[in-house]
Amino acid sequence: MAGKKALFVGINKFANYPQFTLNGCVNDAKDMAALYKDLLGFKTTEMSVLTDAQATKANIMAQLNAMVADAKAGKLSYLVFSLSSHGTQMNDTSGDEPDGMDEAFVPHDIAEKAGAWDPEHIICDDELHDLFVQLPAGVLLEVYLDTCHSGSGLRGAEFGLHAPRARYVAPPAHEFDKKTARMRGFTLDRPAPAAKKGADKGTQPAVAGANHILWTGCKANQTSADAYFNGRYNGAFTYYLIKVMRDTQNKLSRKEVIGKMRALMKSGFAQTPQLEGNATNRTQAVIY
Repeated sequence: MAGKKALFVGINKFANYPQFTLNGCVNDAKDMAALYKDLLGFKTTEMSVLTDAQATKANIMAQLNAMVADAKAGKLSYLVFSLSSHGTQMNDTSGDEPDGMDEAFVPHDIAEKAGAWDPEHIICDDELHDLFVQLPAGVLLEVYLDTCHSGSGLRGAEFGLHAPRARYVAPPAHEFDKKTARMRGFTLDRPAPAAKKGADKGTQPAVAGANHILWTGCKANQTSADAYFNGRYNGAFTYYLIKVMRDTQNKLSRKEVIGKMRALMKSGFAQTPQLEGNATNRTQAVIY
């Protein structure tokens, strides 16, 4: 059987922007690695953790590219990627999003160029899409994004010592000077249409993207909180994901996990975690 590999990324500090500092992202990455080791049977050699200065765009993308290459070579059948950092937006250059804005994720070395985000130092959702779409159809991909994906502003702005802070960075002033029509966004590749009635299901080929699972900290019009729990910081999404998984010893389906998370977070956080994936994977537990 082919193996498994996970990359957990957490970034609290940003080389060029000390004002962007967060508190819980490094804890998120380490806690996710511990979860996958303790509860999901991953070996230390099957996991990598990148934090702060290690988590440059080049390092993150190099590890993800290596994982995808190994999957294409038949060496891996389960890939896991978690990212805890700021989210932001950037100008669409591919023309596949109605609002002309691409969702993007902030590495340690985020930088500006000519009043806009420098593409060499920001991770665009299109880049992740174009990388993961290369995975063979039978490879299971599980992605966790504890970042903000919206332009709705700093809803969780820090007004107290331990008040939640939104994981969102506003784009530079000239990011959208050059308008474009549409943009793809980081969504799952949808399975092909179902076979026609009467067709032999046994002969249907595996569908690329059918085994891609995406967990996100909030809806597209919300922000994800960097928050304080029991004496330490975490992302609210990551904290409650791990809590539910550990409390139930991973005996729930993904759909049940996200439901419990939403119920626990409803009273304290203005965010609703999201889960995307096909019906089969949603009704299974997070297990390899």
